[in-house]
Amino acid sequence: MKLNQISLFLENKPGHLSHATAALADAGINLLTLSLADTEKFGILRLIAEDWQKAKEVLEATGSVVNVTEVVAIEVEDAPGGLTKVLKSVETAGVNIEYMYAFTAHRSGKAAMIFRFGDPDAAIKTLSTEGIGVLDKVALFGEDE
Repeated sequence: MKLNQISLFLENKPGHLSHATAALADAGINLLTLSLADTEKFGILRLIAEDWQKAKEVLEATGSVVNVTEVVAIEVEDAPGGLTKVLKSVETAGVNIEYMYAFTAHRSGKAAMIFRFGDPDAAIKTLSTEGIGVLDKVALFGEDE
């Protein structure tokens, strides 16, 4: 139930973000969600693509240094306290959250979020025990990759 996320550093200058996304679009790769964090000189683009292996190859061919990490997609109740329930569950289990960001999908009263955990297997076990939905590739992509 872990997903592969692609991360790449982008120089914080006009055109660098669109260069990466255009290369993926030209290759027919659909982006499901992304996050961009920046500093004054560079940004980190994190994305989930339907075909992460092809996306990695395409971005590396443009000269980008690409890193692949495992993340977990989680259903979060779309109501006050929904996120707190998730955070308290992993906190109680002693699992660190390195970062998180919202997923673009909304599923019947639930929001979806992407989490990078220090120990994703422990997080998945804890969340599943607590009845918090951990989404797999089929749930996110609509079909098996």
